[in-house]
Amino acid sequence: LCRGGLAERLCRLQNRERSAISFWRHQCISDDKIPSDKSGVLIVKILEIFEECTIQVAICQQLEQSHATLSPKDAVVNAEEPILKVLFTRDTAAHLKSRPQDVIHIYPPWQKLLLHNTDVPVIMNTYFSQKVLLNEHSEAREKTYGLTKMLIRKTIISLAQTFRLDDPDDGLHQESSDNRVASAEQMRNNGDSKQHPLALSAVNDSLLEIVESQGAVGWREVQVQVVIQRVYCLPAREGYRSHIQGNKPLWSNGGMFCRLCLLVQDAYGMFSEVQLQSLCSTDDIEQYCRRWEGKSCCLAGMKILHRTTRGRALGLFSLIDSLWPPVAPVKVHGQSQESEMMTTNLPPPSFCYVLTVQSGEIHVELDEEEQISNLYQPPAVHALKEILRIGGCNKRCSFWAQVLYQRLQTKHNIPIDQREILLFVTDSTLQNAVHGIPKVVAVTVTASCVLGMEIIEAFSAGSQLVFFKDALWGNGRIICVERTVLLLQKPLLCSAAGADLSELPGPVRLDELDSTTQTNSVCALRGTVVGVNESTAFSWPTCNRCGNGKLELCPQDRELLYCNQCSEVVTTPVLKMQLEVFLHCPSRSQSTVKVKVWHEISIALFVLLTMLLFLQTYEVQSVLGKEVGLLNCYVHSVTSHPNCVALEEIVLL
Repeated sequence: LCRGGLAERLCRLQNRERSAISFWRHQCISDDKIPSDKSGVLIVKILEIFEECTIQVAICQQLEQSHATLSPKDAVVNAEEPILKVLFTRDTAAHLKSRPQDVIHIYPPWQKLLLHNTDVPVIMNTYFSQKVLLNEHSEAREKTYGLTKMLIRKTIISLAQTFRLDDPDDGLHQESSDNRVASAEQMRNNGDSKQHPLALSAVNDSLLEIVESQGAVGWREVQVQVVIQRVYCLPAREGYRSHIQGNKPLWSNGGMFCRLCLLVQDAYGMFSEVQLQSLCSTDDIEQYCRRWEGKSCCLAGMKILHRTTRGRALGLFSLIDSLWPPVAPVKVHGQSQESEMMTTNLPPPSFCYVLTVQSGEIHVELDEEEQISNLYQPPAVHALKEILRIGGCNKRCSFWAQVLYQRLQTKHNIPIDQREILLFVTDSTLQNAVHGIPKVVAVTVTASCVLGMEIIEAFSAGSQLVFFKDALWGNGRIICVERTVLLLQKPLLCSAAGADLSELPGPVRLDELDSTTQTNSVCALRGTVVGVNESTAFSWPTCNRCGNGKLELCPQDRELLYCNQCSEVVTTPVLKMQLEVFLHCPSRSQSTVKVKVWHEISIALFVLLTMLLFLQTYEVQSVLGKEVGLLNCYVHSVTSHPNCVALEEIVLL
């Protein structure tokens, strides 16, 4: 705050005000009695209580000073005494814990506000207020009520109503102040001290109005209608896991706990992330996407987890930006509903409320048979060739791709469940591309991107056609982060599956090693053997039935091998070998190219390895100069000093 400025002075004034209120309350509690000075004290009896815009409004009957010594039961209301509307802040209301029929003493400096067109005065500045408990019956009643939480009716006042912009034919108006006062008078005349039953408010269509009227404590009597734009899973943090430990367990895969989340949008275009508490398995995410995305639903029983902004949640807002501007006209706060709704020139959202449920149950009501909402914006599916041409950073993109190879990034100081996975993918647009466009691109899957077991098992089974929904593109990389969803190709996956799904044109081709090849990429390699690193060569026997590489000597016959997995003697083991060879490659003639090869996957070098390792009559010079055909390799490192490229032969899925 600027020194000596208005904001700093206001902050000091608010601090002094809070201190004065706290000191006054402490003094009342320590004295254990009502202050003796009654000059200027306003004495009221509460008839009805409701909440409006986070302020507690009490319709009260003013009492004479002579009633100060009477119990609330004996303080009979005089019909001639005026009705007042008393405003209590949330903090004051929580301190008083007042109910209908309670008698409240309001000490100066309270203020009376007289409004035009109404004869009901409004009492404000009621910080110095105290509830009257004059006998044992009142104290016993207070202890009994203290065990039960009183439900306060909350009245939602929209901005359109505040500025009198409502459609006069709209039948969903809230009660007017006159109606509320009339109901209080009727209750007073009938002598009815019972609380009016709570009625669930009409379904609202504005997230902002619900949040402003209900506050952070939770929604109990209201619903808001929204459109589900996205369904995804988020990894749960430690605090969240311990918080829900007593409820239904979250799904866990390798130690990662996950929760189902919805990105919803209201009729005004405002977004909110709804974090639901449990998910049996991330394999369910596919059915939730198919059943829920694009449908309208009503949210109830929510509470605000926190309010986030663009600077704090770049990942969330990159997804929101991909859904902006809206595809259908949206309402505008503060404008009449008869005004033309807007879809252009709308500023993108700058904040978002993150909501969660108040209990272990999911408070989402929707009709799965309902048609897709006009406000729903399905993923814009692009071909990989188009994505590589997108400018800018942190752009969300969706695409179909064939996964050719996966590799777990090996960083020894990072736990396995927090390491990134590299997926090398392609499609027909890349395979048919001319020079200058890579035939295979790498997709980085971060630890925060939740993968279902179905996806993980599919990768280990073989090459798969996978739908990458809402991946992040920027700085020449495609990254799967939080809120990215990977799905297998299935019918009716989403309404945006209109991309080119044509089959790959023949066998998959990789880019050949050249001067543009980078670390952590895949390439095809051809060249001439110029050297062999004999010190790194080794071999080991494996079972010819199950492939087990940990064979033991047979107890009955020490000359035979035994497989524990098959529980049988291995008479014809398969020998596996590893060797590093140095190649001269015309496409990178100035570099030393070192390749780690495996005989079980390298048909091209099997003969060379056999000669080097097991036929002692051959010298190393006998394999030098041999031509090696195209090998599929993963690039470990590319250095300029010394000029060297280290590769490892791989097998594509």
